[in-house]
Order: sequence, then C-alpha cells, then structure tokens
Amino acid sequence: MGGEDALVLVGTITFAVSGALTAIKQRFDIVGVLVLAFVTAIGGGSIRDVTAGIVPPASLTNEPLLWAVFVTGLLVFVLHRYLPEGRTLYVFDTASLAIFAALGAQRAAEVGFGFWGTVFAGAVSGVGGGIIRDLLTGQIPVVLYRSGDFYATAGAVGAATTGLLMPVDPLLALSAGIAATVLVRVGSRLAGINLPVPREDTTGGVDEP
Repeated sequence: MGGEDALVLVGTITFAVSGALTAIKQRFDIVGVLVLAFVTAIGGGSIRDVTAGIVPPASLTNEPLLWAVFVTGLLVFVLHRYLPEGRTLYVFDTASLAIFAALGAQRAAEVGFGFWGTVFAGAVSGVGGGIIRDLLTGQIPVVLYRSGDFYATAGAVGAATTGLLMPVDPLLALSAGIAATVLVRVGSRLAGINLPVPREDTTGGVDEP
C-alpha cells in the first residue's frame, strides 16, 4: 500500500467513525449508524471524483475500503460507550477533514485544475461528507455556520496549501496541507475566532449591507 492509499484509508475510516458517532448521539439504530458511517466516509470523496470527471467515484469501486467502513461502523456501534463523548468526535472529524482536503486538492491539481478549482475541489472533498451527515441528522451543516471553530475555512486553507506546493513536491504538499487544516481548525477553536455574520438591528431584522 502506497502512502496516498494509506492516507485514503485513514481518512475514510476517521470519517466513518465521525459519522457513526454522530448517528449514535442522535440515537439511530444499527442500520442508521452504518448508513451515516458510509455517507460521511465516502460522500466528500465521491463529490470530488465526479467534479474531476472520475466516474464512477473511486471509493464506490474499492471493495476493501467499503468493507473497512462497514467494520468501522459496527465497531463504533458496539464500543461507543467506552469512547469519551465530544472530544473523540472532534478529533476524528478534524483528522478526516484535513486528510480529505489535502487529497482532494492533490487530485484536482493532477487533472489540471487551476488554483481556485483546486481549492474548491479540496474543500468540497473535506466537507462534503460532513454536510451529508449533518443534513441526515437534521442539523445546519457546520460548513454554513460554526461559531469559534473554523471548518470549511480550515479545509480551504489546507487545500490551498496543498495546491501551491504540488509543483514543489507532492509528499510535502500533502503533509503541509494536512498540517495547515489542523492548525487553522484547532487554532480557531482555542482562540475563539469567528467569521463575520450579518448584524441584527434593534427591531430584530437584519441590517442592510
């Protein structure tokens, strides 16, 4: 197994854990846990591949990877009570976001996307599974709003870092992109940094720009 394949496996499993833990938190049954593990694990990568013209998406034809997601979902369902709540989900969510944002940017750069196309593909790869996960659990997707904790922004920074460094060295680009996403997300959480939002006026409406 090459380095990129190992990253795909690690990223997929971490996203599967994230999806399964979210389903358990929402009191889904075992089928619901497995469904959320699958869509979270392969959703972002599938969107990335379709955007890059790869049909069918690579994850849907990779049987060992799909079996890994299945086994991961079952293990989380059985062992979730032994995992600390909150912190575990955050760690796995951050790791998978960082890995897939970098891998998505790498794939986009390899097929000839420009800078912004690479950033878009990487960010979508990183947040796509999480968006599907949140929608299926009735939550506002964290990509649209996350106070004091960058999510899509962190993925976009990681994707941009990967894209910029790809001409220098692909391995360096992946490593730096993953590190950048983690640093931006964790750093924003520790610092409590917020992105601007519309201001409410005194009557409860929203100020005009």
